[in-house]
Amino acid sequence: MSTHAKRERLLLADLLEAAGPDAPTLCEDWRTRDLAAHVVVRERRPDAAAGTLVPALKARLDRVQAEFAEKPYEELIQLIRTGPPRMSPFTIKQVDEGANIVEFYVHAEDVRRAQPDWSPRELDPVFSEALWSRLEKGARLLGRRAPVGLVLRRPNGQTAVAHRGTPVVTVSGEPGELTMFVFGRQDAAKVELDGEQDAIERLHRTKQLGI
Repeated sequence: MSTHAKRERLLLADLLEAAGPDAPTLCEDWRTRDLAAHVVVRERRPDAAAGTLVPALKARLDRVQAEFAEKPYEELIQLIRTGPPRMSPFTIKQVDEGANIVEFYVHAEDVRRAQPDWSPRELDPVFSEALWSRLEKGARLLGRRAPVGLVLRRPNGQTAVAHRGTPVVTVSGEPGELTMFVFGRQDAAKVELDGEQDAIERLHRTKQLGI
């Protein structure tokens, strides 16, 4: 049985292929070519990918990612489909699931939701639970930059506190939509926000939610 991460990987590759190399994404000024290069570098060039966490390595990351973006687009798509090299820790199922479920889901939606005719994707209950589990575990990290108190609530009433503070904004939605919200895709997330209007506006202006 395929894992969630593997399924989302293949979906992402299909979406990137169908969109072509110059389609817009939700990742600011990245086109689909840039997003594909990011995914490949993250898996195949850990020496450069560390630049996402270490500011001193950011210039190296940008340079390597730009080099990969110059490769034939079809080659980038194939590298995504085939996955990481044999010795990569991402080849271990538990590591792949832990590191890539959210990564591939969000980037697949980055491609889908940048199109004018996109519609919400219905997620199967097991996958929704997997996304919620990661939200619960990572809520404090994901919401650490929130300028107000932030609570995430799914339709069944379960909540996760992403940031303690006042005033409080409660964001309600399905786990997939909450995931998009806390990863900085507020404008594209199908959620409802409850709280003081000023607090809601401050939260919406914070585009650097997430890690």
